[in-house]
Amino acid sequence: MELIIVRHGRPNRVENVEGTADPSLTDIGHAQADAVANYLCDLEIDLIVSSPMLRARQTAQPLVEKLGKELIIVDDLIEIDKDSDTYLPMEEVKAKGGDEWQAIVDDPDSMHGDVDIEAFADRVFAAFEEIITTNPGKTVVAFCHAMVAMSFLQRTLGYEDRYGLRIDYASITRVQASRAGVRSVRSVNETMHLGDKVILTP
Repeated sequence: MELIIVRHGRPNRVENVEGTADPSLTDIGHAQADAVANYLCDLEIDLIVSSPMLRARQTAQPLVEKLGKELIIVDDLIEIDKDSDTYLPMEEVKAKGGDEWQAIVDDPDSMHGDVDIEAFADRVFAAFEEIITTNPGKTVVAFCHAMVAMSFLQRTLGYEDRYGLRIDYASITRVQASRAGVRSVRSVNETMHLGDKVILTP
């Protein structure tokens, strides 16, 4: 089967909300979602799944509408920041600089607070493996998040550095998976479909 992993488009900044931050897409994020749909719509896609978070569902929506498919929510594709009351786009944090950005440069794990990153990676990997094993011979598009995609790729490729492969907004990553358990990463972080709407992750 072919697994196509799509990171969500660029979301809005959200700070200190009641409950958890679940930002919607910005105007450029919606344009990125449209670009993804236009790029993928000619493929023979059997299933479209998504994280439950709004930014992922909104990124999936144009493709869902073009293909007339149902969007299936997979709870375990939710991002590592699911319990945070703040969402800060990393390009904004970098542009501001100062101690906050330097702390992330020095220790990228620090941006996730006290979340158990290994437990998160276990959950993500299991979710993708469930998608793979229950859809043999099919093409599945999964809309999710940067850490979700990076954690799956880290486990699949055996990388030590979980940040060794960057995943940009609305980028596409392709994995071919066989019934025998072979996982072949065919591409990582495709962005050519975004044109002038690409935003590189710092």
